[in-house]
Amino acid sequence: MMSVSQTVTPEPISLSYTPDPVGPAGHIGLITLATDFNSEDDLRGILPDDVRLFTTRIENANPVTVENLRAMAEDLPRAARTLLPGYGVDVAIFGCTSGTSVTGSEKIAALINQGMPGVRVTNPLLAGELALNAVGAQKIAIVTPYLADVTRSVADGFIQQGFETTCVMGFGLDNDLDMTALPPQTILEAAIKADSADADAIFISCTAIRSAEIVAEAEQKLGKPVITSNQALIWHALHLLNYTKPVTGFGTLFDHAPKP
Repeated sequence: MMSVSQTVTPEPISLSYTPDPVGPAGHIGLITLATDFNSEDDLRGILPDDVRLFTTRIENANPVTVENLRAMAEDLPRAARTLLPGYGVDVAIFGCTSGTSVTGSEKIAALINQGMPGVRVTNPLLAGELALNAVGAQKIAIVTPYLADVTRSVADGFIQQGFETTCVMGFGLDNDLDMTALPPQTILEAAIKADSADADAIFISCTAIRSAEIVAEAEQKLGKPVITSNQALIWHALHLLNYTKPVTGFGTLFDHAPKP
């Protein structure tokens, strides 16, 4: 049977249309860990519909130790260059609280700006500090999923910014999958356990855990502000975008603006 080859020339589509803007209120770039199972879903769940999140990943390795967290920072300039090259983003997020605590907020921003000059940068430690100041907290209880030395580095980061810690608790986990597998109700129970009368607020650390969804319930039970890494990141990023529409369902933090 003889086969006949054909050359097909597509018909051009000629339609009149107005392009839909992509993220008309702003573009946020997330640099998350290669092993992260949670932060993209968490952050998109909090973001308003008119702001878009674009993601890239940084090289890292489990277990989550101080040494491994410190080592991954050198990949930040490369990762930043992969965020919408040729277009850029309005705000860049580094999605790792513990990684920021061992490297430092200023160095994190400098490394990201090497790959994306001039972009505004936030991270969970910086956003958490600004959020706690915004809600008027001075004494804080801290809950983390980490090993003891990583938990200590996060607590030290807040202490260096002038906060007092009333309680510091960690689950002792050393990899991202186990952290994301923590049930939200277990995180809620930990926040309740860490609370005390002298704590002004609770800070729940780590972008890899599903804590944002229990913020409102935790605040209702505790009667005080609850700040989490991903919730604080979106709150700060939206303020860097000068976004003024209300965000509801993720705690009283969104009723506040960063203090000058």
